Amino acid sequence: MPLSRIAAGLSLFMAFALILANPARADNWPAWRGATGQGLCTEKNLPTKWSATENVKWKIDLPDAGNSTPIVWGDKIFLTQSTEKGKKRSLYCLSRKDGSKIWEKTVEFEGKEQKHATNTYCAASPVTDGERVVVFHGSAGMYCYDFTGKELWKKELGPCDHIWGSAASPIIYKDLVIHNFGPHEKPFLIALKKTDGEQVWKNDEIGRKPTEFFGSWSTPVIAKVGERTELLMSWPGIVKSCEPETGKLIWSSKGLEKDGAPDRLVYTSTLASDKYIFAAAGYSGAAIGVKPGGDGDVTSTHRLWRVAKGNPQRIGSGVIVGDYAYIVNEPSIACIDLKTGKQQWDKPISGGSWSSIVAADGKLYLTSQRGETFVFAPNPKEYDEIAVNKLDGSVTRASIAPSDGEFFIRTYKHLWCVGKANGER
Repeated sequence: MPLSRIAAGLSLFMAFALILANPARADNWPAWRGATGQGLCTEKNLPTKWSATENVKWKIDLPDAGNSTPIVWGDKIFLTQSTEKGKKRSLYCLSRKDGSKIWEKTVEFEGKEQKHATNTYCAASPVTDGERVVVFHGSAGMYCYDFTGKELWKKELGPCDHIWGSAASPIIYKDLVIHNFGPHEKPFLIALKKTDGEQVWKNDEIGRKPTEFFGSWSTPVIAKVGERTELLMSWPGIVKSCEPETGKLIWSSKGLEKDGAPDRLVYTSTLASDKYIFAAAGYSGAAIGVKPGGDGDVTSTHRLWRVAKGNPQRIGSGVIVGDYAYIVNEPSIACIDLKTGKQQWDKPISGGSWSSIVAADGKLYLTSQRGETFVFAPNPKEYDEIAVNKLDGSVTRASIAPSDGEFFIRTYKHLWCVGKANGER
């Protein structure tokens, strides 16, 4: 194995030493980006090679398109799915063994809700703590079920009103369900009791004028940074840190606006380590690096750098490995030096990607819109490809989900379970 890959693997191991605030067994993938919310998986011996016929344990047909990512707990998979043009919005509980349906809970919605042609209803991924599953169905509201499918509570949060639709996923932190509601003319960040859906706190955010392209599709992240547990959120023009228990602002840094333009859009989640906070805007917007540990407005005291313009989209989220961020710089993969903001390399990928990167066992995994999963080493010197694995060519905009030696991959036609065959390396 090249020394660059050995060094990269050691850096990735060190990345997992970051103590995060949502612990879970390594074989579970309880939320959109795993237990940490940052795409970090501590498992070993995951597959690196597969195809539509090789190392496929099973696949099941899906009734319609979907952008949400499956989550996994024990022997159960949870997946959101819309049908009948969003009139039916469902949560599926599937058997991990063969993908068969255990139960389905469907909410009917007759109202109007906008979305982009490339977005889908039920774009938010579910989240679970091993006892309950919470799902956000856009304008149809938020629902909580137990593992038998019994409804525990529901919460109407209001209409989602944006021409591109919604996508942010709820997260669970201790006894709270936290959600970025929007984009909307009046967006907000809200915390509910996970036991009964009662509101604990709510932060109203700056909204948009009807003529503006403006909004955040970012999913909140809980991270233990230094001595503090922080709730990190990216909004148009700004990244914020709050106390997750109270919603009280800890610090903020400006810099995510797009220079000289009214369109301010944020798609990705904030990334955090003990040394760096990384946040990026979409649609050719800026990216910033922030040093942790500040209070109040830290734009002038803790912001390390700002790069004014990025690639066109930046929809998927990246990972931090050591001093570098590996990001989906749509239509490319890129490596950013977090000390300076300098781009180390940029690798175009066929079809581009709306998915997010997963880091596991010294490797990085990213699925393209064409259903190809790129496996590469976290090497800051160059793009270091290990494998490219193609499925059926169906559109894929969900992220890859690892669990207990297997990957679960959602395309617009199927849900796939990929795992090593006997003797496979």
